[in-house]
Amino acid sequence: MHGSLVSGLLPAVVLLLLLQDTHSVYIQYQGFQVQLESVKKLSDLEGRWGPRSYPQTQSLVPSVCHHPALPPDLQPVCASKEADSVFEDLKSIAKDNCELCVNVACTGCL
Repeated sequence: MHGSLVSGLLPAVVLLLLLQDTHSVYIQYQGFQVQLESVKKLSDLEGRWGPRSYPQTQSLVPSVCHHPALPPDLQPVCASKEADSVFEDLKSIAKDNCELCVNVACTGCL
């Protein structure tokens, strides 16, 4: 009985996970595709951590790139020479009613 309950729930859980992923809003900008939620987390990370909270490095990458909680889909941006400006542009796009598809860089909107 327990095994059939688990096997019956597994497809429902997988379906819910797939549906959740299909309702994600993505921002496509300068060859990067990131989730809107990741950009919101980026702003939150920058807001909670001051510049001194990051490791001191001599690199040209933004300090947020060293944050362990940086979402995985934002990590490729750190390899870009224009990472600072890309992050700023992504945050600007996210504020521009991206969930309503006002900005052409947004896809998967409601």
